[in-house]
Amino acid sequence: MAAANMLEGDLAPPSVVGPTSSPGPIHARAIKTGTTDLSIFNSLITLYSKNPSTLSYALRLFNEIPSPNVVSWTSIITAHASTPFSLSLFLSMLRHPLLPPPPQRTLATLLKTCASLPSLSTGLQLHSLALKLSLSHLPFSGSALVHIYLKCSLPDDARKAFDGIPHRDEVCYAAAIVGLAQNCRSADVISIFAGMRSAGVGSTMYSVSAALRAAAEAAALEQCRILHAHAAVAGLKSNLLVGTALVDAYGKSGLVSDARQVFDGLLPGANIIGWNSMMAAYAQQGDSGSAIELFYRMPSHGLVADELSILAILTAFSNSGLVFEAKQWLDSMTNEYGVQPGLEHYTCVVGTMAWADQLKDAENLANTMPFEPDAAVWRTLLSACATHGAVDMGRVVGHKLLEHNPRDDSAYVMLSNINTAAGRWPEMAEVRTMMKDRGVKKEGGRSWIEVRGEVHIFLAGDRRHERTAEIYAKLVELMEEIAKLGYVEASEVVLHEVEAAEKREALWYHSEKLVVAFGVVSGAAPPGKALRVVKNLRICRDCHEAFKFMSRALEREIVVRDVNRYHKFEHGSCTCGDYW
Repeated sequence: MAAANMLEGDLAPPSVVGPTSSPGPIHARAIKTGTTDLSIFNSLITLYSKNPSTLSYALRLFNEIPSPNVVSWTSIITAHASTPFSLSLFLSMLRHPLLPPPPQRTLATLLKTCASLPSLSTGLQLHSLALKLSLSHLPFSGSALVHIYLKCSLPDDARKAFDGIPHRDEVCYAAAIVGLAQNCRSADVISIFAGMRSAGVGSTMYSVSAALRAAAEAAALEQCRILHAHAAVAGLKSNLLVGTALVDAYGKSGLVSDARQVFDGLLPGANIIGWNSMMAAYAQQGDSGSAIELFYRMPSHGLVADELSILAILTAFSNSGLVFEAKQWLDSMTNEYGVQPGLEHYTCVVGTMAWADQLKDAENLANTMPFEPDAAVWRTLLSACATHGAVDMGRVVGHKLLEHNPRDDSAYVMLSNINTAAGRWPEMAEVRTMMKDRGVKKEGGRSWIEVRGEVHIFLAGDRRHERTAEIYAKLVELMEEIAKLGYVEASEVVLHEVEAAEKREALWYHSEKLVVAFGVVSGAAPPGKALRVVKNLRICRDCHEAFKFMSRALEREIVVRDVNRYHKFEHGSCTCGDYW
């Protein structure tokens, strides 16, 4: 080769061939000296694979090796990682009778490739092979198995693979924590993170930020504070990824002032994700003024608003009932800010109009927007119809929602409630029969509270807690006390021919009321501090009304995060203004 004639000297020893070496001169020396040292050729394959323009040379060089060893095969397979060709190479490797079994790094590379494939079948075959070769419990291959199962939204299988790794390193823990957070398994994430710290394994910015994400989804305020302290001790507090996750975590936990303090500490280096997280925190509280003030400060920091920035502003308008402003921003966002409105923006404005009892206008917008309305649009409209008693429109919208998803339990429940409230018993029975025939079960309402780092979950009428007797006694005491203050049951569903005891069971023992009673008897917060409740569904009208009076009776704040927004009950009123 011409390159060989230009070079003088002996071939560089293997220790010199590193990731920053240039493959051309080294390859030329190898040809000139006629070396047969496999370590040199294996390193050259790796070097050629670093650049896409020279990847073909890596394969050509591999094909010229008379007897490639396991390292050679692993190098060429790794060079084609994330492409199906790596699997073909692996099959060729397995057909070589003189080669030993593949090492865990080879399997880890192939499992990474499988994670990008539409089918899990090849990944399952590799898992089976890893079990046969006793490789599934090793850190590299074990972490890759965790990753592939989580990429395929199989968190239970990922957890089994993770639990099967006896000696876990930072990579193992990060793979499990990040992936489980992405799969909305908050309890598992918090548990594994705690186990990582107990095992003395160091955390990374990825594991800390993912743990914060999980704590935020669960609105686990105490966990957010613990993770914040850990980030400070670990020297990660000023890390942009961790700092942004802290802003999001405090915002979703309802502590906007804490979120703002962290956000201000990230300036001027905060990126658009951090700004959007801060605006979203204000939006969830319906604080449109603070959200807009932040929005207008973005250009001075060199940032340009994106679709999530606008969505935060529209959400703030929605949560504060500002219909005119929401419509105005939707109409002008393209010309003013260069952002094309998407389906989420229209859905947000449809909801704003619907909750303000502008149901016809909201329906017209849904039918004329430049997107096909999805299930979220119809569900938003149906929920507003149920609230405002729009029976006829609710029936039409409900059936449109069921056309999108015949197994949407919320659609059946809202349709049933609408018909029941209007006294249309045959229609109500028809909906329930349809739900039964299709095998659809109503999602159970759950509420939870965090007490000294432990999350306590309650269902409606739940009697599983070890302090059940105290909880129910306290709840009866509270209900009787707020009745003296003027509370009147405000059920969203008109109960037909129900005995008083059954009515009490249906209304008094909702999960969120049980949580408040438990919060009081357990000392979840010191006197004068807020009781913080999280609910997986929309808070019902009766509980919303009862909590206003309970905040007076208990002389403390009750903060509830439901599926829609935050409610802060204080002195007999709620910050949502009865708009949710």
